[in-house]
Amino acid sequence: MKHRAIGAVLFGGGVLLLALAAGLVFVVKPAMTKLPYDLEASTSVAEAKGATFLQIANGAIAINQGDLKSTVLVTPNREQTANLSGDLEGDTVVWTVGQTVDRTDTKELVNAYGATLALDRVSGAAVDWDGQYLDDTGTREKVTFAGQVYKFPFNTEKRSYDVFDRDLRKALPAEFKGTEDVNGLEAYRFEQVITDQQLNLAADRIGLLLGALAPGATQGTMTYSNTRTLWVDPVTGSYVKVREVQSKALVPDVGTPISLLKADFTYNDATIEASVERADESRGQLTILGVWAPIGVAVLALLLIVAGLLVARRGGAVPAGEARHRADPVPVEDPTPTRVDQPAVRDDESEREGGPLTDEIPPASTNWKSEDPTVPTQRPAPGEVEQR
Repeated sequence: MKHRAIGAVLFGGGVLLLALAAGLVFVVKPAMTKLPYDLEASTSVAEAKGATFLQIANGAIAINQGDLKSTVLVTPNREQTANLSGDLEGDTVVWTVGQTVDRTDTKELVNAYGATLALDRVSGAAVDWDGQYLDDTGTREKVTFAGQVYKFPFNTEKRSYDVFDRDLRKALPAEFKGTEDVNGLEAYRFEQVITDQQLNLAADRIGLLLGALAPGATQGTMTYSNTRTLWVDPVTGSYVKVREVQSKALVPDVGTPISLLKADFTYNDATIEASVERADESRGQLTILGVWAPIGVAVLALLLIVAGLLVARRGGAVPAGEARHRADPVPVEDPTPTRVDQPAVRDDESEREGGPLTDEIPPASTNWKSEDPTVPTQRPAPGEVEQR
């Protein structure tokens, strides 16, 4: 009975561990492959050496050259995330993003923009939300974000993804180009090529640029090109390295195009190192809780189940000595006593020559001695006194 109880406990523990392993795979891991609500703010810095850029300072418009530094700060907006409702509640997070572009020599601000957008927690893609906006001219503008903006999906695939471009206000394909090593981390490389796209700028802004840079021109357009290369951690979908080779040109109706921007922005070493470190840490957590922990728990569960069955079976088995004892037949004594003077009868012999074998004794005579020799002589019964 004791063995059976122990076996039941081991078996039950194994079943519970199997349920735990399944929970790690089907509950815990999916929960971890979502953008968390308590995500910490992150900063990325990209630098462009020897850039050509448009700078407006104190009302003066000039084309300058120098080194630029672009700083992007992404901050989870917990208050607006908590206020989401309907289809967005529980599946969406709100981020507030700010970017500044500064000259590294004079620390002067060259450009800045801000945005607030909503992202799907699994795919990382922008979703339609009434509160989203973009501000890169000093005025908030209603914009519909779409595609990937600041990250790719968890478990990124080797295929094209639409990536949002702030200048064009739309998402365009970024093609998968291969796998590369970034500081020891295997990353997927995607490339988005934008060539001579016309920007939709307000007429007064174009007129201001034409008046300062192309006297005599009455009309003009601004063209934009960008080769955007993204190195993405395929497990978490986070950017580990970004490079943008940008150019903008003012095209007046009179004269030659004027270069407003020519810069090659690339994440600096510190940003790449921090991005790889964060991706490695997240990868490790996902691997432990999503792969190794379930395997280890499942193996232990199977061992407990097998051990429980063996122990319970042992408790129900009869020891060998006891089994033999139970198997041996118990001799049964003949309840009918055999008289001392009664000859034994052999079961295997039913007849003898001259007639059947019998244990019948002739009736006793009043005189146990007889002159007739044909009458057998009998001995006195116990207790009798011989009379002479």
